[in-house]
Amino acid sequence: MNSKRILVTGATGFLGSRLLERLAEDKTVTVTATGRSLKPHNRIDAPNVRYVLGDLTVDSFVDGLVQDQDAIVHAAALSSPWGSKRAFWESNVRPTELLVRAAETHGVERLVLISTPSMYFQMTSQWDLKEEDPLPKPINQYAASKREAERMVEASEIPHVILRPRALLGRGDTVILPRIIRAHQEGRLRQMGSGQNRVDMTPVSNVVDAILLGLEASEHALNQTYNISNGDPIALWPLLNETLQKLDLPPVSKSIPLPVVLSVARLMEWHARWLNRHREPTLTVYGVGTLAMNFSMDISKARRLLGYTPNQTVEEAMDEFVAWHKQQP
Repeated sequence: MNSKRILVTGATGFLGSRLLERLAEDKTVTVTATGRSLKPHNRIDAPNVRYVLGDLTVDSFVDGLVQDQDAIVHAAALSSPWGSKRAFWESNVRPTELLVRAAETHGVERLVLISTPSMYFQMTSQWDLKEEDPLPKPINQYAASKREAERMVEASEIPHVILRPRALLGRGDTVILPRIIRAHQEGRLRQMGSGQNRVDMTPVSNVVDAILLGLEASEHALNQTYNISNGDPIALWPLLNETLQKLDLPPVSKSIPLPVVLSVARLMEWHARWLNRHREPTLTVYGVGTLAMNFSMDISKARRLLGYTPNQTVEEAMDEFVAWHKQQP
C-alpha cells in the first residue's frame, strides 16, 4: 500500500510529533495531525502537514477528520498508571470506536493502532512474552481500556496493524524519564528490589520505524499484533544511574526491599481509591513492578512479518534525551 493521505492522532505528543518529523520528509504524503493542544516544541512546520485540533470523542469531528484519508495512525491515548474507568474509556475506547466507525464508512485502507504491553503485566518476572500468550486480568484501567481498543480494531473490517511498544525513550520525552528525574531531585526515588532487574526499552525512533512498516505492510503481515522493543533487555538501575550522572545529578544511593515498597504501594492505592479518588498515589503496584521486575518481549514476529529492526540502541536514545533535556528551560 502506498499511503498518501494519513491521519495521525496524538500528533502533538511525544511519539506523534516524532512520527510527523519523518512523515514530513516524504513530499508524496499529506498528513492531517490532530491532538487536543499543541505546544511550540512539538509543532512540525512543513508544507505537507496540517494541524486540526479537536476532541476525538465528538462523532462529527472524527468523521470529518477521517473523510478522504487513506490511512490512520491512532497514537492518541490517556497513559497513566492511575485513574477512573470513565476517564480511560472516554480517552482510549470512545475515540477508537469513532475512528473505526468512520474508517469503515469512508473506506480507509489501513489503520495502525498504538497499543501497550501493559496488558501483559503481572507482579513477577516475565521473559520473552509473545503476542499470543494468554493475557492476565488487567493491572489497571489503562491496560483494560487499551485491550478494549484492540478488540474494536480486531473486530473491524479495516486492514490493520496493532503495535505494543514498551518504554519509549529519546528526544522529546516529557513523561517517563522526566518523572524519574523529578522524583530523584525531590529525594523520593529509591532503588526498588535488588537493582538487578532487566527490562525491554524502546527508542522512539524505532517505534516510528515500526509504524512506517505497518503503513506499508504486505497482506500477509496485516491484521496482526506486534511486540515492539529493542529485543535486548537492559539492566534498568545501572542505566538510570548513568543517565542521572550525565545530567550532573548524583546516582540513586538508597534502596528499599521489594516486599516493603510493594506493601507501601498497596496501602497508597487503597488510600487513594477510598479516601482521595482524584489524586494519583505516589506509588502504584504497576509503577513498582515496572521499576523492580524483569520484563522482556519476543519481537521475532515483528522482525519476520514487518521487517522490523531496532536501528537505534537504548544507550543512544538515552544520550539523545540527555542532550535534549539539558537544553530545556
